[in-house]
Amino acid sequence: MQVAPKPETTTINYSPPETITLDVSGMKCAGCVKAVERQLTQQTGVISARVNLATEVATVECQTNQIDPNTLAQKLTDNGFPTQPRLDTSETDAANKQSERHRQEIKQQIWRIAIASLLLILSGVGHLGHFIGVEIPILGNIWFHAVLATVALLLPGREIIIDGARSLLRNAPNMNTLVGLGAVTAYTASIVALLFPQLGWECFFDEPVMILGFILLGKTLEQQARYRAASTLQSLIALQPATARLVPPPNGNNNSSESVEIPASRVKVGEYLQVLPGEKFPVDGEICDGKTTVDESMLTGESIPVVKEFGTNVAAGTINKSSAIVIEATRTGSETTLAQIVKLVETAQTRKAPIQNLADTVAGYFTYGVMTIASITFLFWYFVGTNIWSHVLQTSTHEGMMMSHSTSPLLLSLKLAIAVLVIACPCALGLATPTAILVGSGVGAQRGLLIKGGDILEKVHELDTVVFDKTGTLTTGHPTVTDLVGDNPEWLLQVAATVESGASHPLAEAILQKAEEENVALLPATDFYTEPGLGISAVVDGKVALVGNWEWLNKHQVIVEQENISTLTGKTAVYVAVDGVLVGIIGVSDVLRNDAQVTVKRLQNMGLRVMLLTGDRSSVAETIAQQLGLTTEDVLAEVPPEGKAQAIATLQSKGEKVGMVGDGINDAPALAQANVGIGMQAGTDVAVETADIVLMQDKLMDVVESIKLSRTTFNKIRQNLFWAFAYNIVGIPVAAGVLLPSLGIILSPSAAGALMAFSSVSVVTNSLLLRSTFR
Repeated sequence: MQVAPKPETTTINYSPPETITLDVSGMKCAGCVKAVERQLTQQTGVISARVNLATEVATVECQTNQIDPNTLAQKLTDNGFPTQPRLDTSETDAANKQSERHRQEIKQQIWRIAIASLLLILSGVGHLGHFIGVEIPILGNIWFHAVLATVALLLPGREIIIDGARSLLRNAPNMNTLVGLGAVTAYTASIVALLFPQLGWECFFDEPVMILGFILLGKTLEQQARYRAASTLQSLIALQPATARLVPPPNGNNNSSESVEIPASRVKVGEYLQVLPGEKFPVDGEICDGKTTVDESMLTGESIPVVKEFGTNVAAGTINKSSAIVIEATRTGSETTLAQIVKLVETAQTRKAPIQNLADTVAGYFTYGVMTIASITFLFWYFVGTNIWSHVLQTSTHEGMMMSHSTSPLLLSLKLAIAVLVIACPCALGLATPTAILVGSGVGAQRGLLIKGGDILEKVHELDTVVFDKTGTLTTGHPTVTDLVGDNPEWLLQVAATVESGASHPLAEAILQKAEEENVALLPATDFYTEPGLGISAVVDGKVALVGNWEWLNKHQVIVEQENISTLTGKTAVYVAVDGVLVGIIGVSDVLRNDAQVTVKRLQNMGLRVMLLTGDRSSVAETIAQQLGLTTEDVLAEVPPEGKAQAIATLQSKGEKVGMVGDGINDAPALAQANVGIGMQAGTDVAVETADIVLMQDKLMDVVESIKLSRTTFNKIRQNLFWAFAYNIVGIPVAAGVLLPSLGIILSPSAAGALMAFSSVSVVTNSLLLRSTFR
């Protein structure tokens, strides 16, 4: 008998993908963004790439150790987008370099706009003669205007034309391609008309001057607005102080003469630092000497200073207000709360909303489409339009105003084609989403609301149900013992406290606190075992003791009569059994947060269904629900920790879009399962990591504020995209001459350039209005 060989087993070593961050410059519009993303994703080993036009940052997810950041950066640089990998330097250094680059760019823009404005003024003054009937010496001469147009192309417009030509040659045309084509075409046609007057063509040297002037003005305003939108993140980074004052372990005198200043980036965990009044904390730490008040407004949005004393924690970037103290460093560098906030905000600003996908798809073909439409416009009017509607040759535009004189079919067709090229604006499409997310995430960070990306904003907008965990979320999380039901209450408390000394959860703390208040001594115990969400067991004085809920005792075959289960109505019942016999019940009550009722009411007024999810008994949950104004149908009680995620999934299967609010380890699966998870910063790290929105303050009303901010920001994105699409959908046909035969209305290329510049500025400005909405 032949034995079949065993199949070979293959071991797959899975390693999580790594993320590379690149600073990319040279992007002008949504077409550039699409080109950069395409070039990045074409590289072997790259999984995905996200590029943000507003922040000029590319985030690349790739296979571990498969991609060299410098290779990616060089690839983009060779293709016209100067790029540098963001190395593991401090956030402050990176922010300083970016700020310096912004300052240099602004200086260049101001220089270019100054020259363009001077040329624009000279051109405008020179054409005054056409309106007053008197030719102004020199300024009215056509050769003088030819010189102005030449200077405009060679100086302020040089970069636009060169970048546009290079982009076209690289098969990635952008906004500069369209503007450059329009300006150069107008200039070339005017040169031909000037050198060959017998053709009878009109010279319009003012058009390239005005096109470039308006475009540069718009780009300068747009750039300023973009930098302003990004200023919140820069101000967060700037909160990190550059130096720290290292001192020996405290001995009670806070002697500053023994201190040594070192860079804050070199502080190690466990070292002691002195912080004087008015200074910022350089790292996260624990106060080990002194007492003070701390301004934590940068972290929580709360302006009232908080009292801090021995044993309490302080965060990097917060301000010591009252007196000199010494702290022991607990988290440094990228591990500090401030650094994590900055990282969260940076990540949020690169995550796109799915609604942007349409704009991205359009952007990939936009410039080619516009050039095609411009070509069709020229051919139509030259061969067909001017023959069908010959009267249009008797009207023309001059600096955006109607002037009655004849023109040739060639010049009219050329002007319309140029107007189409110049009025089309891929910039507005590219800036619609990132600027709104930039401002929205910045406003949220200032108010202690961390929203982890544009995709989250869209999900929040779709929510129709909000589910709250009970303990520590709707309630204070600090329950107290109210009842001791048993034949020997003191012994009952002694056994329960002894067993709970091996656990760490709110109910255990309540029982231990009660034992301490009653001066009850703990008994010797061994073999502690905890099962989360059920209870704990231990061997006390040689006997097996169980402390937990009814399911815990039932699992160990301890009989609990029905009347015992309902003994403590509206309170959490903790059952205590010794050697398989129920010896008593401890009643524990946890009060609602002060803002729980108003939070639930506000959410209901916003059209959201509010539900309660808890592992506690139904009677306890229903008592809490009555206080909150919730119905029985809105309560999910006696749900074990592993069942919370399934409870959320059940609601989702009914078509509900669910937001989950929680703070504990038990809530993490439910937070991940929900359409949007909202985690309280005061909760556990795992809950915060899993959540899509993190509330830095311990305020339940921030759930309302985060949803309002998300909805408002998403509405801004929709408004921006609507105006960006509407502008192009309406503007391009008007520029192509749709209204010319019937109304005699056309746009001059210079007017089209002004409108194009206005569209980008209006989108960014609309995003900035978010700040005034949430001021």
